[in-house]
Amino acid sequence: MESLFYYLSNLNPILVALLLIIASLLIGVTFTFVISRKLHSTKSFFITSALMPIIVAAVISMVGIFLNDATSGVVRIATIAVALGLIRFRSMNSKGEELIVLFTDVAIGLIIGLGYLVFAIIFTVMVAVAFIMLSRFNIFANKKFSGEQLLKVTIPESVEYKKAFKDVFSKYLKNNELLEAKTVAMGTLVMLTFKIEMKNQDDEQSFMDELRTKNSNLEIAILPYSREDKSL
Repeated sequence: MESLFYYLSNLNPILVALLLIIASLLIGVTFTFVISRKLHSTKSFFITSALMPIIVAAVISMVGIFLNDATSGVVRIATIAVALGLIRFRSMNSKGEELIVLFTDVAIGLIIGLGYLVFAIIFTVMVAVAFIMLSRFNIFANKKFSGEQLLKVTIPESVEYKKAFKDVFSKYLKNNELLEAKTVAMGTLVMLTFKIEMKNQDDEQSFMDELRTKNSNLEIAILPYSREDKSL
């Protein structure tokens, strides 16, 4: 399989590069749209994933046109390193599936930028189909704990938060873990975030009522908890 630059060598290479860049945009948007329906990702992630292939393809194709073989090889490697570095930078706030999608975006852009459009299309379809098929299987689903929740409770800064709710927690919770403690309202209040597991979900209202007596009726919230809550 030869590069599109080879098959269209009679055309201006800039024109060929533009065709490849347009193709990478279409493929990137289509791939991201299909995958995002399974990921339920954010708008920010959709935009990032959709545009990454076109950026990588543009850089790689331009490097190949304007630099000699020795130099272009070095620059291509540097480009890939930068792209992977950006993905690593975002990995702290990303789901595992989102990282796979972003790595795929880099690969798509790289393949198209080198001129292998047909291969890029086949590769994109293969990844998308594999992703969707694997997403249908509830592999290791039994290892996910669905009863975990986030408890956010605000207390006056004078309250000893490590001991304030000990009796209430022991009464209503199977497990609890303090995830964060931060000051708010100019340091006059402390917001605590716990990961909790209720003994009985029917007792949630009673649990909150007893917490209110401990925190001077300040704000309390119980939210769903997921180990993968953070997103791009």
